[in-house]
Amino acid sequence: MTKDYQLGDAPIEHEMQRQMVTMMQVMNEHFNGDTPPPHREFGIVLMMFPHGDGPGRVNFVSNGVDRADIVVLFKEMIARFEGQPDLEGHA
Repeated sequence: MTKDYQLGDAPIEHEMQRQMVTMMQVMNEHFNGDTPPPHREFGIVLMMFPHGDGPGRVNFVSNGVDRADIVVLFKEMIARFEGQPDLEGHA
């Protein structure tokens, strides 16, 4: 990737958002049926971004998971990826 932008800085890609919402609906129905939040068994986060060195944006959608919980989840994942697997999670 070039240093001219950060992944996530480009304008939101509306067509990608539409497709991701459709995909999320399918995945949520598959894993959770018609169970409403907060009783769903699985929280799901779908992230998509362009490959390569061109500009783009990280787009993500969830099945109703609270954004603050997603932030905690991402921080925990980054810590594990960076070699700190013994941190306790709260997501």
